[in-house]
Amino acid sequence: MAAGRGGLGLGAAWKAVLGRRPEGIAPTQWARQKFTKSRIPASVFQPRPGDHEKYGGDPEQPHKVHIVTRIKSVIGRPYWEKKIVHDLGLDKAHQPRLHKNIPSVNSRLKIIKHLIRIQPLKLPYGLPTEEEMTDTFLTSKGELIIKQRLKPVEQEEIKS
Repeated sequence: MAAGRGGLGLGAAWKAVLGRRPEGIAPTQWARQKFTKSRIPASVFQPRPGDHEKYGGDPEQPHKVHIVTRIKSVIGRPYWEKKIVHDLGLDKAHQPRLHKNIPSVNSRLKIIKHLIRIQPLKLPYGLPTEEEMTDTFLTSKGELIIKQRLKPVEQEEIKS
């Protein structure tokens, strides 16, 4: 025994502080034990009645397509949030992706809602036709704009 420590070995001191030896569990396993999905309360994942007013949606007429943009980093986030971000194609920040407004997608978006911005796809000029698809672009406000191309007018010959 080492003199001056009151007869306690170093391992016993750690055991008294932590309750177990520090080499008994790896740091990554400890983090996974501490921060698992099961420890998050289920109320976080349940829909709240006022959500549609907060995000400007109408529960009677829901939009069909979401524009989803990742605006925050996933560094330091739990593994299940990183997996959802990857599965939804949001690996690059500030790159909008289109997703259907269906319950299976919405439940995944709700889990990572603090990392993303969700906007409805607005169609101020209606759905584009096949010919107009090449002349469309998406604005930062979530509007799908169709560029109006001018068509040449046939001129009639002037007879004198």
